[in-house]
Amino acid sequence: MKKGIEANGIRLAYDDEGSGEAVVLLHGLCGSAEYWVHVIPKLAEKYRVIVPDLRGHGESGVPDEVYTMEQMADDIAHLLDRLGVEKAALFGHSLGGYVTLAFAEKYPERLTAFSLVHSTAHPDSDEAKAARDKAVESIAAHGMEPFIKTLVPRLFAPGHLQSHSDEVERAKRIGLATNPQGAINTIRGMKERQDRNHVLRETSLPVLLVAGAHDQVIPPERTFSAAGGHITQALLPAAGHIGMLEDPQGLCGVIYRFLTKE
Repeated sequence: MKKGIEANGIRLAYDDEGSGEAVVLLHGLCGSAEYWVHVIPKLAEKYRVIVPDLRGHGESGVPDEVYTMEQMADDIAHLLDRLGVEKAALFGHSLGGYVTLAFAEKYPERLTAFSLVHSTAHPDSDEAKAARDKAVESIAAHGMEPFIKTLVPRLFAPGHLQSHSDEVERAKRIGLATNPQGAINTIRGMKERQDRNHVLRETSLPVLLVAGAHDQVIPPERTFSAAGGHITQALLPAAGHIGMLEDPQGLCGVIYRFLTKE
């Protein structure tokens, strides 16, 4: 059962499981905390796992403005304040990774570590920005269904559309439940985001970069855009863009090894 709290002027819905050091999981575009449904109980055996619905998604509020990555990072900072969490390890999937990078740049003192999961520090290319505009036009004209029917199959490795059909349907259901204006406001903010490769290079924090070998949205080389002694790169060999639903056991293993420094 999700909880709700006022943070940064809006209602944020979130799951809060387990106890110990805090781990925050952020979902991707047109997702929700449910994206992490198979990961939460495993991590909650050892950690306090906080999993919000980002603004405009799930059961959280839908302000009528463009959602910048910086603003969404502020949401997470305010949520942690309200929950009495001074520091956390932050893991961001896709869109959530863009928010994670903005958080790491603005609030490094609030982090013990951070991770991009099927995400990238690169900004949108001109081609990607044009695709964002088309997505906004489609959602504004036709609602969520055509966009989600195109988006969700690309999230999974091609072979998983049949073998993981229950999870494909889960992602579709979550996506179709996304508020159209929330999706539009988020996509516009994603289009405007900055290049944050310098955050990966210059941080003194431990960083985990996770990519799926069959990712059709963000290929591994876009995720593995920086290297260094503080950066761990992990490839999920069977996953596409949504490893938390395709290979939760493998992803949990990567996260555990990173957090415990094994």
